[in-house]
Amino acid sequence: MKLITAIIQPHKLDDVKEALAAAGVHGLTVSEANGYGRQRGHTEVYRGAEYTVDLIPKIRIEVLSDDADAETLVGVIVKAAGTGTIGDGKVWVAPLDSVTRVRTGETGSAAI
Repeated sequence: MKLITAIIQPHKLDDVKEALAAAGVHGLTVSEANGYGRQRGHTEVYRGAEYTVDLIPKIRIEVLSDDADAETLVGVIVKAAGTGTIGDGKVWVAPLDSVTRVRTGETGSAAI
């Protein structure tokens, strides 16, 4: 089993959710995140004053998958979240030792 984590631009959330649903994903976790990558933030002008925004708002998506489906789901996320510009985000995959569904006690792939 794998944990797929993606950091994407907030306006791409609906596109990614729809693409994952079409790929057969039944559950995911979404949370707000702030950070920066190569773009190192940006400056904005508000009421004539210039401000430096160091931490850019992003969305963090986490999806559990079987080993066989992980690379396919990564491709789905990358395709749906990509705009071709700096700041599109990152996707990484980490191994999972075990998963247990709290309600039923199911473990492993049955819990996904």
